[in-house]
Amino acid sequence: MTYTDHSQTPPQWRPGSTVPLRPVNWNRIEDSKDLEVWQRLTGNFWLPEKVPLSNDLPDWRALSDAERTLTTRVFTGLTLLDTVQATVGEISQIPDARTEHEQAVYANIAFMQAVHARSYSSVFSTMCSSGEIEDAYTWAVENRRLQPRATAVMRHYVGTDPLKRKVASTLLSSLLLYAGFYLPLWYSSRGVMMNTADMIRLILRDKAVHGYYSGYKYQRGLEAHPDRVAEMEDFTYRFTAELLDLEKNYSEDLYSLVTDQPDAPLTYAGVDAFVHYNADKALMNLGYTPQYEQRSAKVGPEIIAALTPDSSETHDFFSGSGSSYVMGRAEVTVEDDWDF
Repeated sequence: MTYTDHSQTPPQWRPGSTVPLRPVNWNRIEDSKDLEVWQRLTGNFWLPEKVPLSNDLPDWRALSDAERTLTTRVFTGLTLLDTVQATVGEISQIPDARTEHEQAVYANIAFMQAVHARSYSSVFSTMCSSGEIEDAYTWAVENRRLQPRATAVMRHYVGTDPLKRKVASTLLSSLLLYAGFYLPLWYSSRGVMMNTADMIRLILRDKAVHGYYSGYKYQRGLEAHPDRVAEMEDFTYRFTAELLDLEKNYSEDLYSLVTDQPDAPLTYAGVDAFVHYNADKALMNLGYTPQYEQRSAKVGPEIIAALTPDSSETHDFFSGSGSSYVMGRAEVTVEDDWDF
């Protein structure tokens, strides 16, 4: 008999329980994917202070008033969604976890979601006045199109169905949050706000892992409930369509700040294609067939190229770290190291 027969992990403990608590044991892995994702997440670790956003100030000042307003509102909307993920979404997955290693991974993801939310604030503090920042946050709290995007997901986070929680989390990470990255990627494809784009690519690198892991755990969970396969497929497609409608209402209204201007280079059609592109990516993470290939195929190749972290970063190691940043490792020196 092993110690796991009569013990439980801390998140599963309830008052009155007489079952002993079990510590996480990383020397006994039940699902190799937990360790793989943990190593990827810790290897990706970064902080917004490492990205020299102030280098983008000349570009920021060259933007029109409408473009600056749009940018601050896009980032405030992203902040709201990452706040939901960090404080509720990822945490709500922990009690349902199948292994204690999975619980640790979700705790890691929750922390990085909080880092992402702080990252957008770094843009505000660098580019905006205090009054502009307050206006943006007031807009987010009072916006009748932004709020339903978050609460549609929240109702499943606080619900009682673990499978629906995982679907909701995957769709928020892979669909709603990705939709908000269109503008900085669009700027980047035109050589504008390049350091901000570097930070966004760091966030995208994290989100790709988050969406993949959540979708993977959903598929493993569904395997234990074969009687719910048809039900969950129907739920997932319907919920994706619901979120797409909410996203369309929000982003079309938001981007009208600039797309309604005469001869505007930024069009809503590009945003719409990108939203549907990410809806299909979210469905694939969950193990389902893409549904919006015709619309997602219209995403501009320059946006797809801007999605990928590469050597196009605009600053060097000494000015900050971009999307190819790696943590340095210390090594004890020996006498021979000083024989030049």
